[in-house]
Amino acid sequence: MEEVEVGVVRDFFAHPVVAAVELLGDVRIGDVLHFRGHTTDLEMRLESMQIEHRDVLSAGVGEDVGMKVPTRVRPGDRVYRLAPGSA
Repeated sequence: MEEVEVGVVRDFFAHPVVAAVELLGDVRIGDVLHFRGHTTDLEMRLESMQIEHRDVLSAGVGEDVGMKVPTRVRPGDRVYRLAPGSA
């Protein structure tokens, strides 16, 4: 499956389980994301995203977003979006 890099994890919060991500590309609710790092390999569908504590449906390059994740990710992990039609 083709993947496009869309961000990098800057921070992680355990309660609630949220990753702070600096975006290098566009993402929207419903995208399938792949978090990859030294000890991280997580694939998930993006269901919740916020900017400045407000829910958003999409975000783009240069924005800092909070993404609800099912498990721990680590600062420095890279975030990839599965290219449409590759799943």
